[in-house]
Amino acid sequence: MVENKDKKIAKGRNIIALGFVSLFTDISSEMVFGLLPLFLTGQLGASKTLLGLVEGTGEMLGHTSRLVSGTASDAIQKRKPLVLIGYSISAASKPFFGFAGSWTDVFSVRSADRIGKGIRTAPRDALISESVEDQKVGRAFGLHRSMDQVGAIIGPLVAFALFPFVGFHGIFYLSILPAAVAIVVLIFFVNDRPMSSKVRTSIMANLKKVLAQRRFVILLAIMAIFNVGAFNFSFVIIRASDLGVPDGMVLIAYTVINAAHTIAGFPAGVLADRIGREKMLAISYGVFLASTILMVTSTTSNEAYLIAAVFGAYIGISETVQRALVPKYISNDQIRGTAYGLYNMVIGVSFFAANIVFGFLLDSAGLTAATTYSIVTSGMAIVALATFQTVGRKRAEAGLGGAL
Repeated sequence: MVENKDKKIAKGRNIIALGFVSLFTDISSEMVFGLLPLFLTGQLGASKTLLGLVEGTGEMLGHTSRLVSGTASDAIQKRKPLVLIGYSISAASKPFFGFAGSWTDVFSVRSADRIGKGIRTAPRDALISESVEDQKVGRAFGLHRSMDQVGAIIGPLVAFALFPFVGFHGIFYLSILPAAVAIVVLIFFVNDRPMSSKVRTSIMANLKKVLAQRRFVILLAIMAIFNVGAFNFSFVIIRASDLGVPDGMVLIAYTVINAAHTIAGFPAGVLADRIGREKMLAISYGVFLASTILMVTSTTSNEAYLIAAVFGAYIGISETVQRALVPKYISNDQIRGTAYGLYNMVIGVSFFAANIVFGFLLDSAGLTAATTYSIVTSGMAIVALATFQTVGRKRAEAGLGGAL
């Protein structure tokens, strides 16, 4: 009994330690990212299409690299080494934004940062899921997400306070400090969890096993339909600027996004464990739909903060629930890193398309055309997810295991 209690305490410490790693990393990241869209489109004169290209490519590279790191962590039976490499790359890259003289420089640094994030994320998510009992996975991801987002609130507030004194470049250089703290916490306080089997298998064998999980693959397809129209926060910041929010105050709008994200994360995870993770995913899609409608109907600077709050709530719910869904459909921890990697690759490719298309439509046809595209794709995903749940429930009642 004492041994089991000690194991539970050790698992809990792992979740908390990983939460603090993300907290300090996000202080670093969000000091930079709240200013980056304005730096790119204002200081460097890039178009919104190029903004979409920079954001979309960075996210695609980051999400695609998660497939490699996830499958690699399954193959070597280790999570922490890849997590450490990923956080280190991101920490080292962000100060180089201070040397950027063109959009291509920002493109390169942003891509390096996102690759670092990609390398760490799938093995880290697998490690989180392996550090808690299955029935508490949702709240574990919710807690981690909320701690992560506390950093995302602190980061832009620090940037807001320092920006008048150090400007864009000073913020970029100073971002290395909290990132270094995150690396120290990761090295000394995060431990790998023993996996259920010591038998190593090849990357391709693990990938085939994941692809054989038909329900999981269908769920990924639905997520792709949604995410191919889900623009990222940069366009919310640009919209806030268009509505008349001054450059310095845009950081406050960004803080509102992150605050709403933080507030929504943990409750969404707890509620997902109670009412069903698929239902909460559908709710997140609906919240995104509401934020998109607000993007096109809002006319004043004060409404920009409402858009930010609703958009942030969507991110908090979706990022918590999507990740918590993976272990529900992939019970074998020997292939869970691969599953997280595949999930992230699908999200990343979809996200790349979303930001390129949204940015292009914004430049060429205007806000109404761009938001209509996102409204249509999110509506399609909501219908598809409802069908997925209904068919799965009926087949489960028929004793067929919910398979399609």
